[in-house]
Amino acid sequence: MAFEKMIRNAFEESQNNCRFGDTLEEIKEIQEYIKNAKNIYIPNKNGIKVEVLNNVLKSYGLSEAKILQVNTNTADTSRIPALAKAYIALDQSDADLIIARGRLGIPGSGSLLIFIDNKGRILTAGTSPSHLIHEKTIEAAVYNEACEALEKIGFLRVE
Repeated sequence: MAFEKMIRNAFEESQNNCRFGDTLEEIKEIQEYIKNAKNIYIPNKNGIKVEVLNNVLKSYGLSEAKILQVNTNTADTSRIPALAKAYIALDQSDADLIIARGRLGIPGSGSLLIFIDNKGRILTAGTSPSHLIHEKTIEAAVYNEACEALEKIGFLRVE
């Protein structure tokens, strides 16, 4: 089943009150989309998150991402800053896939690392509590969030 057709079918199932949860085919379509992504961007001011994320992507056999240096400060004024960062990056690039990380919601709500497709649809995500709660380095938090996001949709490490 093609990615777009899968999305359309799930929408129609919901409209017709006959959707009973995710299917293995749907999960495989998301995996294939991520595996086939060539233009992967990470909106970031510095390379710290990019280096960590590329290590994670490599360990799952996925393509390397590139930094997209865009100012995402205005994203912090939105209700879901991580998603707003992803949308800013999507609007400023030719991305197949965006991986963005930022605050989950209001200040103190923790972090969200999100994977979106080229139409802005959420594919998967990982979360962390506030740094004051988990006390991990930024690198460790990003690493854990990215692994959570990929494993949530069935990816396994290849190395």
